[in-house]
Amino acid sequence: MNRGMKRVLVVEDDAALRETVAEILADAGYAVSSAGNGKEALASADVERPDVILLDLMMPTMNGWQFRAAQRQRPTLAQVPVIVVSACSDMEGEPSLGDVAALFAKPFDIGELLAGIRLHAGG
Repeated sequence: MNRGMKRVLVVEDDAALRETVAEILADAGYAVSSAGNGKEALASADVERPDVILLDLMMPTMNGWQFRAAQRQRPTLAQVPVIVVSACSDMEGEPSLGDVAALFAKPFDIGELLAGIRLHAGG
């Protein structure tokens, strides 16, 4: 991986969507890691800290809300910006998510998502 590349962690239980988003991000110049649930995401982020996390909410094993709670307890990950991408309705006032960088409802516009990632990944 190029040291200058910004790293994005895609956390999504839908394998087809996860792979599609990962391909789009890689084509856009990002180093991409992916996980199918929050537990896998924490393990991945602990090994290689991402610059931004794309997070689905409704997942098996460890959902997005549980992931956010665990993320905020880890000093090395607590400040990593999180962009929530979910089919879950009415996320705006969800206090258990904490401060998220952005919210995108599925289906989302990929151009808008890429702009959000550029803004919050710092690149």
